[in-house]
Amino acid sequence: MARKAIHSDQAPKAIGPYSQAVQVDAGKMTFLSGQIPLNPATMEMVPGDVVAQAEQVMENLKAVLAASGLDFSHVVRCTIYLTNLGDFARVNEVYGRHFTGAPPARATVQVSALPKGAQVEIDAIAVS
Repeated sequence: MARKAIHSDQAPKAIGPYSQAVQVDAGKMTFLSGQIPLNPATMEMVPGDVVAQAEQVMENLKAVLAASGLDFSHVVRCTIYLTNLGDFARVNEVYGRHFTGAPPARATVQVSALPKGAQVEIDAIAVS
């Protein structure tokens, strides 16, 4: 898959690990449902703070990507949902470690609540 990060100096620079835009050649698209910090073995929320929750969310996304024959290098778009936008920087740090090249385009929004009391949920779109 040809994947190119797009940047314009006439638009604000990214304030986190994301690209202003990502351009891809047409290919197979995989839409990943939002993942919350459930331990897949127990279906219980992982204990701990938003960092521990973000780590589990990224592991869950990684597992779904792998089941699709993909990895984080194929992700072109994500949405992060936070119950507290004050957690933005801490979640960015966890999220950013999973993208070694140009990170995908992204939106981050604060929501009033997430399923099962989660503090973070992330969905993704991948292209192969």
